[in-house]
Amino acid sequence: MSNEMNGGSHLANETDTPETRITNVDLSKKMKSSFLDYAMSVIVARALPDVRDGMKPVNRRILYGMDQLGVTPEKPYKKSARIVGDVMGKYHPHGDSSIYEAMVRMAQEFSYRYMLVDGHGNFGSVDGDGAAAMRYTEARLSKISMEMLRDLNKNTVNFVPNYDGTEREPVVLPARIPNLLLNGATGIAVGMATNIPPHNLSEVISAIHILMKNPDATVNDLMEALPGPDFPTGGIVMGKSGIRNAYETGRGNIIVRAKVDIETDKNGKQTIIATELPYMVNKAKLIERIADLVRDKRIVGITAINDESDREGMRIAIDVRRDANAEVVLNNLYKMTLMQTSYSFNMLAIIDGAPKVLGLKEILNSYLNYQIDVITRRTKFNLKKAEARAHILVGLLVALDNIDAVIKIIRGSKTGEIAKNELINNFELDDKQAQAILDMRLVRLTGLERGKITDEHEKLMEQIKDYRDILNSHERVTEIIYDELMDIQKRFGDERRTQLMIGEITNIEDEDLIEDEHVTITLTHNGYIKRLPTDEFKTQNRGGRGIKGMGVNKDDFIEHLLTGSTHDLLLFFTNSGKVYSMKAYEVPEYGRSAKGIPIVNLIHLGDNEKIQTVLDISADGNNDDKYLFFTTKLGTVKRTPLNEFVNIRNNGLKSINLRDQDEVINVSLVDDNQNMIIGTHLGYAVSFKVNDVRTMGRSATGVRGVRLRPDDYVIGAAILAPDSDVFVISEKGYGKRTPADQYAIKGRGGKGIKTSNISEKNGPLVGLGVINQDEDIMLITDQGVMIRFAAGNVSETGRATLGVHLIRVDDGSKVATMAIVQRTEPEKNIDDADENPNDDPEN
Repeated sequence: MSNEMNGGSHLANETDTPETRITNVDLSKKMKSSFLDYAMSVIVARALPDVRDGMKPVNRRILYGMDQLGVTPEKPYKKSARIVGDVMGKYHPHGDSSIYEAMVRMAQEFSYRYMLVDGHGNFGSVDGDGAAAMRYTEARLSKISMEMLRDLNKNTVNFVPNYDGTEREPVVLPARIPNLLLNGATGIAVGMATNIPPHNLSEVISAIHILMKNPDATVNDLMEALPGPDFPTGGIVMGKSGIRNAYETGRGNIIVRAKVDIETDKNGKQTIIATELPYMVNKAKLIERIADLVRDKRIVGITAINDESDREGMRIAIDVRRDANAEVVLNNLYKMTLMQTSYSFNMLAIIDGAPKVLGLKEILNSYLNYQIDVITRRTKFNLKKAEARAHILVGLLVALDNIDAVIKIIRGSKTGEIAKNELINNFELDDKQAQAILDMRLVRLTGLERGKITDEHEKLMEQIKDYRDILNSHERVTEIIYDELMDIQKRFGDERRTQLMIGEITNIEDEDLIEDEHVTITLTHNGYIKRLPTDEFKTQNRGGRGIKGMGVNKDDFIEHLLTGSTHDLLLFFTNSGKVYSMKAYEVPEYGRSAKGIPIVNLIHLGDNEKIQTVLDISADGNNDDKYLFFTTKLGTVKRTPLNEFVNIRNNGLKSINLRDQDEVINVSLVDDNQNMIIGTHLGYAVSFKVNDVRTMGRSATGVRGVRLRPDDYVIGAAILAPDSDVFVISEKGYGKRTPADQYAIKGRGGKGIKTSNISEKNGPLVGLGVINQDEDIMLITDQGVMIRFAAGNVSETGRATLGVHLIRVDDGSKVATMAIVQRTEPEKNIDDADENPNDDPEN
């Protein structure tokens, strides 16, 4: 290798020396400098906008190239391929795709707040559809883009050679509109990125006027005129603190939501209508995302999604299930889809040749200073041009005053050069004036033409005086900027599209959107559940037929009924000892005669698993010292702290370890100072202190609560409070209330005492509860018939009595369950008991 290198060097010596061809470099330094050169090129000449015209080089070159090509608003459209080819060949040799993509974006009404390109053809859609190929589309400059190019030919900006030195291009456009804020900018450079949102033209110009009048204006002052971004797709910005922070520092975050309405038809069915989406959200992908969430059951309550958008605007219709709450569904859509997005301000732009994060005031000041420079340079150009023309007119007037002598000199000269020199020498003219005289047509010798020259000269002298006054007066310059911006505002200003909400957005939970109301929850034996207002049931006299409380199938009946608030937590305990949870408002609401919805659609029950009892945990109560008291069919009891049931998974949680053939019958919410009473099917009851049962964990089995007789089993359990009554109901509709003091508090595990005189007439017990006489009793038969009456109007009898007839039960039917509810109607008188008590106490 060394020999080859030496040989090569020897041969090279014939023409040059190694020193002229080989340079020793430090690779790390070379890589560093090369990367920095590349990075600065990307930052300054590719990815970031200039603070003066708000444009990246590719956008600027497209507008300039279209202007040079003559594709102005009053001219016909030209093929996009022609425009792209011209721009690429002359100014931007980085590929046609980058040019066409930038041009397409400038022609999209959902990307640019004020489109700079007037596109003709398919330029894409908010659904994410790409534009047609450039050979199919056509384009021309929009009217407002001409304001970006206005005065370009009046030496208002500097020009530099293009990439190959064959053309010249502007370093920056005059930008008579504040484009950086109007259309915003998005770009990723090396180690930095920019993200500037679009704004409303009228508001930006108003903010500039405030700054012109008061250079010391604060961001708060400017926000009086410019309250926030104005996206082309509309939407709603939640809160202003993020906007203020971004305007002060250049960085900040805002929440943007879709604009929606909730429509309700005559049948009460609700539909969520989205008419505006957050900026840069793909409508088609949004709809697909919602469909996926509905299919995966992460969002429930949606039955259909339809894209009803047309030429008149966007419209996404989301049909909400009749029993679902549209506000809750919408809240979940905000949480899980791009119907709510976070927009991050990063107002980075090129200023004085370097990238810098700018606040609102800095951007406006930079634009204002740039416009002062543009107006000054334009005025100097106009002054120079006017002075040159006035100078020529002075020479013409001299020639007209001495026309005979001028004609004689011209006729007597052999060449034009001789004539020019003679004119210069005889009338004290310069070369340009003399040439203008020689070029003058004979028609200018008429008296009318002479008057025109005189008038033109006088007007030019007035203009020259005005231009000089402008250049000597900063106030005149700012006044011109003010007037021209007002004219632009008048011609192109429009109404704000994005709505700004004053209040800051918070993490809204579903129940924050649910009205706190008193409801009744019913669950049938076959697992149909529903929610309905408690006041749907009116208090009736005992012995009546009742009203139809729930539609059920022939082989179904209501098994569980409870009342509470829509914000309460419902705990569902199954016969197998598992517990599931759900908020009351999550239970669908149905009419009184509807059977409801299968509960398996709401919670994931296992095979052969059935809801045995439901417990309502108050949303506004203090549950730190509360316990769940379990009672099983075979008489086992267990006490477990409620806080062990705080986080329950979707697939349930084990609440008790059951023995073979046992199942959960009842669960009560208790504290240490309470007593429990347990009733059995054959009419016996046992009462004891809650703290007789030690606390155990969720997976514990429990201890014996009652010693059961043969063929007996537990039918109910309740908290036995002092000065309360024990209420029992039998299968054939006989019930009674007995003072609690007739149930002695003994230890757990006994056989119990008789609490009802069981006979063929009344049948065995199906329910036991404790009342305070100011509640209502709701009874439900296995045929779905429901009756409600005041508990205090039921006769008070001894423990071992038959009771009174409370509901007429048809042949083949029986009372399935009962519930104690809060009274919502004034108490009504009822007849006395129609059965005489038959005391037969057990000693």
